[in-house]
Amino acid sequence: MNIGIQGTIGSFHYEVAKNIFGDQHHFVECMDFNDIPILLKQGKIDKGVMAVENTIAGSILANYALIDEYDLHIAEEYYLPIAHHLMALPGQTVDDIKEVWSHPMALLQCRKFLRSNPHIKLVEEKDTAEMAKIIQQKQLKGIAAIAGYEAAKIYKLDILADNIQTNKINATRFVVLDLDNGDADVNFDKVSIRFKLSHKPGSLVSVLQVFNKYGLNMSKIQSLPIIDKPWEYAFFVDLLIEDLQAYRAAMYEVARQVIELKILGEYKGKQRAVLSDNIKGH
Repeated sequence: MNIGIQGTIGSFHYEVAKNIFGDQHHFVECMDFNDIPILLKQGKIDKGVMAVENTIAGSILANYALIDEYDLHIAEEYYLPIAHHLMALPGQTVDDIKEVWSHPMALLQCRKFLRSNPHIKLVEEKDTAEMAKIIQQKQLKGIAAIAGYEAAKIYKLDILADNIQTNKINATRFVVLDLDNGDADVNFDKVSIRFKLSHKPGSLVSVLQVFNKYGLNMSKIQSLPIIDKPWEYAFFVDLLIEDLQAYRAAMYEVARQVIELKILGEYKGKQRAVLSDNIKGH
């Protein structure tokens, strides 16, 4: 099976894909999130792994837009605790490092550590693990990457400082995407939907009242602007399902109240990452 991941082998997306599918599959590196839906549509990958939410940065709106635009199906979810490590070629210390290369978000999340080492120049790049790979390939001394433990292990770099993220309680929610082939989990207990409302007072409240009427627990709601329709929004909602009949009845009522309703995925919800302030090994 071909599985698309954002970033290079060793990235957090790779770690999630490996944890879900094992390492016996072919992982297709995508430097841009846009590549994942395109490759799915072209049949060049069977599944794609995409981050959609972070406990610090919040929802990744651009990725929700991609899921909607390309009519992708959410088959699974996964929560990964995130820890950033400073890594470089063996035989060096933090004092030897002149530059650190990493993704802007990783640099931002490690700003306290980086400010405490003002001799290090910050260089923004597209991917965390890709920088670790380049450092190893080109044998770059004096250059460090900020990436996950998996990248350090794969590219044989020493971790000079571990868990350098400012906020130690940090996790990302990923989803597994495919083209809807009808193979939904029959034992699903979580649903992701998207709906568009008429632009009139009380339209959102009416939908929320339906959820309440049928006892559906809403675990997330996210609005997203509708392109070419200024000040109009689509709503992405995650629902926890205990009663299948109640869920079906609720969707029937919601469909009659909204302009458009799309079921993005029915799947088995995963336990959210257990977070602590001393994450190790990720």
